[in-house]
Amino acid sequence: MPYFENQGARLYYEESGQGDGPLVFLHGLSLDGRQWARQVERFSSQYRVITLDARGHGKSSLPPGKVDNNLYWQDVVALLDHLGISRATLCGNSMGGHVAIQVAINAAERVDGLILIGAICTNSFNRYERWVGPINRFCCRLMPISWIAWSISVGMGSYNRADRPYIKEAVKGMGYSGFNRSWKAVNTMESRGGLPQISCPALLLIGEDDSMTGRQQPYMLEHIAGSRLVTIPRAHHATNLDNPEQVEQEIEAFLQGQ
Repeated sequence: MPYFENQGARLYYEESGQGDGPLVFLHGLSLDGRQWARQVERFSSQYRVITLDARGHGKSSLPPGKVDNNLYWQDVVALLDHLGISRATLCGNSMGGHVAIQVAINAAERVDGLILIGAICTNSFNRYERWVGPINRFCCRLMPISWIAWSISVGMGSYNRADRPYIKEAVKGMGYSGFNRSWKAVNTMESRGGLPQISCPALLLIGEDDSMTGRQQPYMLEHIAGSRLVTIPRAHHATNLDNPEQVEQEIEAFLQGQ
């Protein structure tokens, strides 16, 4: 099995294709590399495609104790080192998009381009976000993991109900402790001040019904030089699952334009 170790965690990844690239897909909180199964199938015929299970997600382990959210972007750099990749295009959804932003800020020499799908750059963008994040974390600590998994699957699978069993399985696989420790780490990530440092091409994709992260997209468009924002119709936060055809068309156009 394709594993590597970094800073106390055993991390799982998958690699497909032998073409151009590399193209690294980074999933959202509580999901895993399987989120990108359709995109892997689409792009591996032309690109070297890699998916990574973030620590605490999928088949990757999570060491005990508090989770340092810097480890997420450092794990991506360690993956590139492990595979002997000097530079890559990073494509991330939600948490994965924020992780990709942090790689581009902290290790700019490793990033050829960014594809940010429903990504955010801060968890305190306005008063609403400063309140809702801690309240949500508190509520999750009161719920069994089965309830958390059900609620996330309903929300993330609002467009394609066929995705709900996968989402529920992925969330439950994290376990109560793993989910809550990971959610606390992700909910305290902060990159707003570093956006002007991003120098690579960047594509922002947002589902037209993504009420979770849509408010931050104009800000990121303004502060990431040369970036472009595209709204994906018939999609919510799990945009690549909701409307994969449109997402893949935008990714392909971006890769061909690099």
